[in-house]
Amino acid sequence: MKNYLLLFLVVSFSSLAQFSVGHTTITFNDPSRTGGFGSGGGIGRQIQTEIYYPATSTGTATPLATGEFPIIVFGHGFAMNWDAYSNIWEHYVPRGFIMAFVRTEGSLFPSPNHADFGLDLKLVAQKMLELPSSNVLFMNHVYPKVGLMGHSMGGGASFLAASNNMNINTLIGLAPAETNPSSIAVAPNVEVPSIVFSGSSDGVTPPSQHHIPMFNGVNAACKSFVSITDGAHCYFANTNFNCDFGESTSSSGISITRLQQQMATFAVLDPWLDYMLKDICSSYETFEFNLTNTQGIIGQTTCPNNPTIDVTQNGSILGTSTIGTSYQWFLNGQPISGATSNEYNMGQNTGGVYYVEVTFPFGCGVSPNLTLLELNNPLIKFITVHPNPAIDFISIKNNSLGIIKATLLSLNGTTLLESSWIEKERIMDLSPFSPGIYLLQFEQSGFVRTDKIIVP
Repeated sequence: MKNYLLLFLVVSFSSLAQFSVGHTTITFNDPSRTGGFGSGGGIGRQIQTEIYYPATSTGTATPLATGEFPIIVFGHGFAMNWDAYSNIWEHYVPRGFIMAFVRTEGSLFPSPNHADFGLDLKLVAQKMLELPSSNVLFMNHVYPKVGLMGHSMGGGASFLAASNNMNINTLIGLAPAETNPSSIAVAPNVEVPSIVFSGSSDGVTPPSQHHIPMFNGVNAACKSFVSITDGAHCYFANTNFNCDFGESTSSSGISITRLQQQMATFAVLDPWLDYMLKDICSSYETFEFNLTNTQGIIGQTTCPNNPTIDVTQNGSILGTSTIGTSYQWFLNGQPISGATSNEYNMGQNTGGVYYVEVTFPFGCGVSPNLTLLELNNPLIKFITVHPNPAIDFISIKNNSLGIIKATLLSLNGTTLLESSWIEKERIMDLSPFSPGIYLLQFEQSGFVRTDKIIVP
């Protein structure tokens, strides 16, 4: 159980930045087809969609929270309703994602039409990106990136929707099932970054016949596969009679709980989504770390390693020889306005910790910090931190004469610990925190210093 307690800490600390959950229902329409589910979308196929979004308060049609949020379009499993996945939206909406759950093809009889379901997911992804111009509720609140996610039948249909579709940014399959037409056959037409999650004890959609062939077929430079040891097919969702009954007749060897499986999934999927849909470059490093260090999973990836980005100084000129599609320089964790080329002239800058963020065709990466000791930030020379990496604690020595404020942050900026003191040395207890990468920020008299802390 200790291993999964560590998983809980990974998930809980990464999810502290909470929004309330708002809800609205929109029926989209495809005039070229018929049928569907819902009403009010116009002439043609009705595609009722339940939308959950970051809001100022919990409720129906409440205003969206301040900011722009990327979109995840979700496909349900066979004979499962969208509300079987409240665990998904209750986790990701508070983290700053808009989630759209498509309700078509949910019946047991007649059997669902997989081709239509895939087209529905594809259309809703397109319509969700257009919401700011068609729905006042979402005006100025949609970050123009969208991912397709699905479970079981919905996972296979998501592959159909992602085939030859470069308008999406990532594909996520949760125990994806083979479909008719074949999602395995179209997988080579999927060229966006993709990740597939699989329970090793799944007897409903055995990995060797469903998840693995789909993953192997994906034609993307960046794709990942996560096998959850002794995991189930249905545990990606809440308890559901239809799914659980089917699993009881087909799966064996399941030895973990539903909560443990979901925590293992979130530990890897959280930084993947932050990186792919929010463009948080530092989350890629967290994804790489969690993929290989999360207990209870076996992960593999073809995604390029986080590129080695050099940063050099020649007088007042900082530069990188790493070739990318765009650049952004940072000082003490904040972007420098206008510093968007491979070189940056500091001029008469007061010094501090610099790094550069480089964007590549598959994503982005961050250079090591360049700490300029010879300039005027006293925190650079007055504060020492050791050990780093740190297992249980770090010692912070303060050789200045004033009060130091220290803040421990997650990579997404969530404050985890905060303390101020004047004495020469302070011990910070890191034992409650799970393995990962954190930021330790010091402030004094208007100066700021930020260190990266690794907890192995």
